[in-house]
Amino acid sequence: MCRDCCCGSPKVTGVDHAAQTARLRETVPVRISDCLDVCDQANVVVVQPSAAGRAAGGRPVWLGLVNDSDATEDIVAWVRAGGPGVAPRPGILDLYAFTPSRRRTP
Repeated sequence: MCRDCCCGSPKVTGVDHAAQTARLRETVPVRISDCLDVCDQANVVVVQPSAAGRAAGGRPVWLGLVNDSDATEDIVAWVRAGGPGVAPRPGILDLYAFTPSRRRTP
């Protein structure tokens, strides 16, 4: 979960960032990251597959614009169901999924 210059900051208005982080932590371990360099997608949550999900071919799923409690609850439900590689991603989360750029900074 990105929580740096844009994500998790007052730049994204109308979001209780602390409550969002706490809600996700109720379900899964949450790793807070410095800037993931996709500020135009703030708030960003990257859902990592579990060991079973990785064994089944699951890959990390990047979700952007996670700026309301409904989106957070959709993520929680998917993770509880098994997440990437185990449970199909709910269609509603397709609206948030994106592929980050592979650009490298000098």
